[in-house]
Amino acid sequence: MEKQYIILADDHAVVRAGIRKVLEEIPSLEVVAEVGDGPALFETLDQVTADCVLIDITMPGFEPISAVYQIRAQYPDLRLLIVSAYDDDFYVKGLLKAGVNGYHLKDQPLSDLQLAIQRVMAGEIWLSKPLINKLVGTSQPASAPSILTTRQRDILRLLQEGLDNHGIAQEMGLSVKTVENHLTRLYKQLQVQSRLEAVNYLNQHPELLGVIGQEIVQRSPVKGAQPKGVTILLVDDNSRYLNQLQHVIGKAYPQAILYEADSIVTAVHLAQRISPQLVLVDVVLGEEDGIRCARRIKAVSQQSRIIMISAYPDREFHRLSLEAGAVAFLDKKDLDAVTLREVIGDVIA
Repeated sequence: MEKQYIILADDHAVVRAGIRKVLEEIPSLEVVAEVGDGPALFETLDQVTADCVLIDITMPGFEPISAVYQIRAQYPDLRLLIVSAYDDDFYVKGLLKAGVNGYHLKDQPLSDLQLAIQRVMAGEIWLSKPLINKLVGTSQPASAPSILTTRQRDILRLLQEGLDNHGIAQEMGLSVKTVENHLTRLYKQLQVQSRLEAVNYLNQHPELLGVIGQEIVQRSPVKGAQPKGVTILLVDDNSRYLNQLQHVIGKAYPQAILYEADSIVTAVHLAQRISPQLVLVDVVLGEEDGIRCARRIKAVSQQSRIIMISAYPDREFHRLSLEAGAVAFLDKKDLDAVTLREVIGDVIA
């Protein structure tokens, strides 16, 4: 029987030893690494080939939901089984939505853990019985609300950056009371109870930060027949260029809904959530590879048309871009309103 390799991620050595003992009773499984915190887990994933990771969500340096999104984007075939003492609805639902393959409670019999691992490795979803009983009959999580106002998006971004109400008020030129009122309405709209839940909700629904092109250029709606809408994802690590590109697209096609990403992880996460019709990806993303990014986006959103862009056009870049699934390779200096209108027109034709 072919071996399947497991990584144990728990900050308690005694717990890891107990789980290892359970796994050793399954001949087809082999533990290849043990880690005790978030950074060590990501380092190990880069160095060790594994089929499954058993994860405790309370490890130091590990924010469960955002970390699972990142792992799922970087290692789409990896099985993820949460083994935790916590049965909080928010985390269970959030982690399942983020892409874990199972959630097992530590207080359940060891035989159940063996079954959980076998089910997950077989491609099934596993939930401990108490979680099933708890979740059955509860309402499904509400889908993400429609695109927020500019002020609501700004407040969410500042919450994500960790600013308190005074910091948000100072940054936005508002009174603290006004910020509090905005937050109250925003929490109600997102159906959350706190700033932490709001930030976690944003991590699960990055599409909330989409911007309508017409809003960017602050112009009145076009009179007469309205063009079709189009969803566009812009991937570039240069924030100044992203703002410039958003403005040009907003003028060229006001009905476009624009999303931005500055890394492979964020781009793939967004592509999974919004299935953009058009994606513009810079060949160079800081220390990352834009062509690799294009390949991953194509894997999770096959219908997306990807165009690679670069300030340094090169034949080899062009060749590699087409091999990665891009339909075109453009010089950044050629991305004016006329060109972008033609590109978008091809997408929606």
